[in-house]
Amino acid sequence: LFLLAQITITYFTIMSQPHWHRPSPSHITHDTGLMVMNSLTRKKEKFVTIDGGRTVRWYMCGPTVYAPSHMGHARTYLGFDIIRRILQDHFNYNVTLCMNITDLDDKIIQRANENNVTCEELSRQFEFEFHEDMEMLGVAPPNVLTRVTEYMDEIVEYIDTIVKKGLAYESNGSVYFNVDEFSKMEGMAYCKLAPEQINNAELLAEGEGKLTQDFVGDKRSPRDFALWKKSKEGEPTWSSPWGEGRPGWHIECSVMASDIFSKMAGGKSARDAASSPDLCRMDIHSGGVDLKFPHHDNEMAQAEAHSGCHQWVNYFVHSGHLHIKGFKMSKSLKNFITIRQALENNTARQIRMCFLLHKYNAPMDYGDNTMSHAMSIEKIFTEFFHNVKAVLREGKITDVQRWDDDARELQIAIDNTMASVDNALKDDFDTPTSISVLADLVKATNLYLEVCTTQRKTPINLVIRNAAKYITKVFKTFGLIPEASGVDIGFPVGNGDSGEEKLSPVLDALINFRSAVRDKARAKDLSGVLNECDSFRDDGLPPLGIRLEDKAGGNSVWKLADPSELMREKELQELEKKRKEEEKAAAAEEKAKKDTLNKLSPEDFMKQLTLDDDPSKLKYSKFDETTGLPTHFHDGEELNKSQMKKAVKEFQGQKKKYEKFMNTVDL
Repeated sequence: LFLLAQITITYFTIMSQPHWHRPSPSHITHDTGLMVMNSLTRKKEKFVTIDGGRTVRWYMCGPTVYAPSHMGHARTYLGFDIIRRILQDHFNYNVTLCMNITDLDDKIIQRANENNVTCEELSRQFEFEFHEDMEMLGVAPPNVLTRVTEYMDEIVEYIDTIVKKGLAYESNGSVYFNVDEFSKMEGMAYCKLAPEQINNAELLAEGEGKLTQDFVGDKRSPRDFALWKKSKEGEPTWSSPWGEGRPGWHIECSVMASDIFSKMAGGKSARDAASSPDLCRMDIHSGGVDLKFPHHDNEMAQAEAHSGCHQWVNYFVHSGHLHIKGFKMSKSLKNFITIRQALENNTARQIRMCFLLHKYNAPMDYGDNTMSHAMSIEKIFTEFFHNVKAVLREGKITDVQRWDDDARELQIAIDNTMASVDNALKDDFDTPTSISVLADLVKATNLYLEVCTTQRKTPINLVIRNAAKYITKVFKTFGLIPEASGVDIGFPVGNGDSGEEKLSPVLDALINFRSAVRDKARAKDLSGVLNECDSFRDDGLPPLGIRLEDKAGGNSVWKLADPSELMREKELQELEKKRKEEEKAAAAEEKAKKDTLNKLSPEDFMKQLTLDDDPSKLKYSKFDETTGLPTHFHDGEELNKSQMKKAVKEFQGQKKKYEKFMNTVDL
């Protein structure tokens, strides 16, 4: 029992997360009340920067560039782009984001060999495509970008420091981190993020890479991991005190982040962090949830072993898993979607809206339903902006601006929305709630406009402008509206062409419309004039990005939109019209068939019935001359009592249909 108790205590000690040290700067000069879900404690913690001010040091694990970027990458980098924008634009932090590019590892070496190219050629190609994909998604570039191959000297020196501290060892030309020795150090703890995974052999092997599984026997413990890998024949190689080799996967982030943040804190390189433990610390570290163990846990262990710092990262944030229609994205399941494939079906704004409707750290299912929902939400705001612009065009600042009760209620709704959005974003960047609250403000504004129309009073346009400008401001913060778009209200339209380029196609369309109307008018063809007006609305304006809507009372309202969206709407309307016409034709054909049968007297109806399994043969061969009912089947067999009962039912049913049809004809 004593032994069992000791084992139990040891198990729960290993499985529990170590103590997290709450940031405690001498002065807090920028307190926003922001709460962040911290993977180091698995609960929301108040966000306080290292120096208590506005400066935020943020390191994000970048991509391993060996294949096209997929929607899993978008989940991470687009999701954290939204958080970065919120930190900067809503909470007024000065964020320095450092992101790495893994341009050398086992996957890159293996793929380069398969494609018969160098690792550099492969990694450069896919890094270039990654940056293009991020730009297409509207993801802002990092403030600092690092690559493994540009930090080889620093990596070797960093590893050497850990070896000299007795926390790593050389074995057969490779260098391994000594987990047991590190764990014995006072104030140090290994596997802070996922202690329950500490003995997960599958994850440990995955963290070491496919090409180094042959070296597993060189380790003193299965939990030890490679800092430096002895290069095999044909692999890229660099010189080191332990022989020719290349870095392990985890070491790159520790070295590059420590180097950048040490320099930000006044040091010259990561070397200074070895003697000044707090120099290399950061506020935020982010990445995908699948990197928690062993990658992120090993990163922290290496950095803390090198510097002697007990808490290298204050807040660890992770993006949630992304699944495609309920399943993990996989080429074998044929649900692997690259970012470029996704952008063929949806705009970057629609994809960003979809991500905003889900918490950044919650599991997310990406598919037709989630995108349809995002598109419907986008349409609500698009129509809102169109309607507000139409109202503001009709109104003037010289109009009456005195609030009545309805205008006052709308302004109160705006103020409440501002407070609600602020509270939602303080609660671990809750964008789904923020979007929901903004949608409620849209409803309140639309209701106010409906009341004004019903009561035939002029809307207070400044209050309406307040609502639209605030929503636009939040959308700019979320990255839904580019800052450089120059729009005051709503989504940008067009690509910033000159006035002449914009007006030329519109003027051409107007001239053609005028000529067509004049021709119909000269011919005194009034219906032709009206048809030309409808054609101008339905066919002439949509390709120009103009939607014309006819309102009650003969008035019309114009709205600007993306031409491709309007043409797509027109295409869908035509498809819907065609579908209805086909349904109508099918219904008419079905009715004609029924009418043809209903014209038959019950006697004739029974005589033309055929076998279910052979329509070429008549069902009955003999009939009662008095009643018209069948007496024998096609093969001469006489109907029994049950079969006769069924035949009578068929006969009577047709008789009712025939009499009803004849009565209709008589009418």
